[in-house]
Amino acid sequence: MPKPLIAGNWKMNGSRAALAEVDAIAAAAERANGVDVAICPPFTLIEPAVRKVEGTPVAIGGQDCHWAEKGAYTGWTSCAMLVEAGARLVIVGHSERRQYAHETDEEVRRKAEAAIAAGLTAIVCVGETEAERDAGEAEAVVARQLRGSLPTDGAERLVVAYEPVWAIGTGRTASCDDVAAIHAAIRRDLRAILGDAAGAQVRILYGGSVNAGNAAELLAVADVDGALVGGASLTAAAFVPIVEAAAAQG
Repeated sequence: MPKPLIAGNWKMNGSRAALAEVDAIAAAAERANGVDVAICPPFTLIEPAVRKVEGTPVAIGGQDCHWAEKGAYTGWTSCAMLVEAGARLVIVGHSERRQYAHETDEEVRRKAEAAIAAGLTAIVCVGETEAERDAGEAEAVVARQLRGSLPTDGAERLVVAYEPVWAIGTGRTASCDDVAAIHAAIRRDLRAILGDAAGAQVRILYGGSVNAGNAAELLAVADVDGALVGGASLTAAAFVPIVEAAAAQG
């Protein structure tokens, strides 16, 4: 079984004062044997966060990147810049990027390829909207995004996060049956795209209103290898119980 990963996505939240939360998160990661823990703060906080977690098991990551090494891309951040700041992973293709920045599967794939080439772990996000789920298209949408967004090399640095768009920040969480069905389909597709051995080792995270109250149940679902956590990752009080729930699964 792949080692669980609990990754926090702070989105456009946080300040240097908020990094005090990382101390308690790092302490929990020290106790959580067999679980990888990561925090993805805003770009301005990556370097100070890296200094905060030095000597602990916590990895710091970015929330997005550009596929180019450098160039006239105002407002973007290259993978080399993330690496220089101390990041070890990066989220690509988050639903908010796909929705608000109109990112395509091809763009997400190029970002993931660039991240892996730079030595970062790429967390590739996929997930359907409420309308697509209600139309019975959830598996087809996720399969299309997956095939369009996945790099075919570097599977050892690849993570997939299933985030149903209708469950992000809404308080509404997919049922365990819903999660099990999509994660099983993702696993089948990973094996088909990457090969049986590589596809079996890629971690599949669930994201979408994960919190201390539902983490244990969600993490117990087959092929759920961790969680991508949004709002509940902003404080240690909310995030640490999710890390502890993952550790308890082992």
